[in-house]
Amino acid sequence: METYLSMVCEPDCEYVDGEIEERPVPEYDHATWQEAILAFFRAHGLEWNVRARAELRVQVAATRFRVPDVTVLDRSAPVEQIVKTPPLAVFEILSPENRMTAMLAKLADYERMGIGGIFLIEPEEGVARFFQGGKLETTTVLGLPALSITFTLDEIAEFID
Repeated sequence: METYLSMVCEPDCEYVDGEIEERPVPEYDHATWQEAILAFFRAHGLEWNVRARAELRVQVAATRFRVPDVTVLDRSAPVEQIVKTPPLAVFEILSPENRMTAMLAKLADYERMGIGGIFLIEPEEGVARFFQGGKLETTTVLGLPALSITFTLDEIAEFID
């Protein structure tokens, strides 16, 4: 784990029970949606008292570190260099190289950590899916459940340039 925590990789790797796992290199659609989600939350950050960060290490368990594409944090929570307090929401953007079984394991880690908003964006399909109870459900309404804030994928898509 010490080796992982001192590593510098592009994109950042994840650490799962003693194994360092590489993440797919993002492509154009992935980067476009990631930037749109960040811009959306920047536009609402002060109003909602949240911060959004790209590719921030999150310690989901004692021996597991995940790196969500976008992490949404409560602005009043302590700033942690490696997030240990459950974020308000995480967004993963599906890339062609992602294997769904690996993605579901990652989403389950987020759920076990206690994250209330777990979303998977599928750029090719133009859909969002919500992860809860070990299942992915297509949704038109996304949000920050802990803050009772909702929004749509179309609202985020307005930030695509």
